[in-house]
Amino acid sequence: MTRWAAVGAVAVLVAGAGGAWWWSGHQGRHDPATTSVPVATTTVVRTDLSSTTQLSGTLGYSGSYSVAAQGPGGTITAVPQPGQVLRRGQVVYEVDAAPVYLFYGTRPEWRSLALGVTAGPDVRQLEQNLTALGYADSQNLTVDDTFTNATYWAVRRWQTGTGQTVTGQVALGVLSYQPGPLRVVAVNATLGTAAQPAEPVLTATSTTPVVTVDVPSTQTYLVHAHDAVTVTLPDGTTTPGRVESISSVATSDTNSSNQSQGQPPGQSSDSQQPASVSALVRLNHPAAAEHLDQAPVTINVTDRSVDGVLAVPITALVALAGGGYGVWVDGADGPTGRRLVGVTPGLFATTLVQVTAPGLRVGDKVEVPQQ
Repeated sequence: MTRWAAVGAVAVLVAGAGGAWWWSGHQGRHDPATTSVPVATTTVVRTDLSSTTQLSGTLGYSGSYSVAAQGPGGTITAVPQPGQVLRRGQVVYEVDAAPVYLFYGTRPEWRSLALGVTAGPDVRQLEQNLTALGYADSQNLTVDDTFTNATYWAVRRWQTGTGQTVTGQVALGVLSYQPGPLRVVAVNATLGTAAQPAEPVLTATSTTPVVTVDVPSTQTYLVHAHDAVTVTLPDGTTTPGRVESISSVATSDTNSSNQSQGQPPGQSSDSQQPASVSALVRLNHPAAAEHLDQAPVTINVTDRSVDGVLAVPITALVALAGGGYGVWVDGADGPTGRRLVGVTPGLFATTLVQVTAPGLRVGDKVEVPQQ
């Protein structure tokens, strides 16, 4: 068999490789393949190998938040721009030229806060934010559910620092509590319109980039929560990530429009796509995905790996006439200064293959087709 035929046989092997391929042995009964193809040599190495599966994903941001108007109403006089990032203490929007400030918390405002109000978790949220922004006197203010004199003076310092009328009390509608920093996706309110209580002013996400992956149901065994993965970004760079979660419910997309599928009238109107489950991947270095949204990415999942094994280029394998595979080792005893060594292929990686053979050592020179 010629070397080119051998390489073709190896390509078939790579396409179907899911486990190890075994050579039957009996090296002496196989006729060496002849070749007229120019060859070069490369070195047998000891290395770690892994095989990966590639999945398509979409890079976006976690969470979806609707920022609603609160307070007695008024006219919307300022709004942010889509894509803008808002953080604690910054202005979210304005009503009647009065800023509404972003504070972090899980509970919305429902009342004004001042000396004399009953204790409650909204007071704790206020004190937590005033402390985080540096307006609280840590020696006097205890973060709890009670609006004390220390809270009053912290509010006054915050009002002074932000140019508000200094009253020591926080009116309903002055604050917008959200879980964390916001990335504005869309502005729902129009400048000059009335700020209707409970009506959304803007829609936002968190600032944490995540990748949503649709994993074919036939490949779910490859992906598990907490698995380490590599994400290839649109510019070709890679960044590490980790699978945060994977759904246990499979779904499939059905396109019911004949025209959208290019089907002539009279044919089935439903085209069902293979079932898949949704997985969520978080990046180890979120800054790597700054300024990207709804961008297509590739997820590389390692499905098998071996450590410290002998490996040669896949193109070094030759198919033996009696079955199995071997490599030509140069500088060996024999009439041609080369000998054919039968090998047992193991894990196939991108360009290398794990090989096992008696007498094959690190540093041996094996033949490959010349580039």
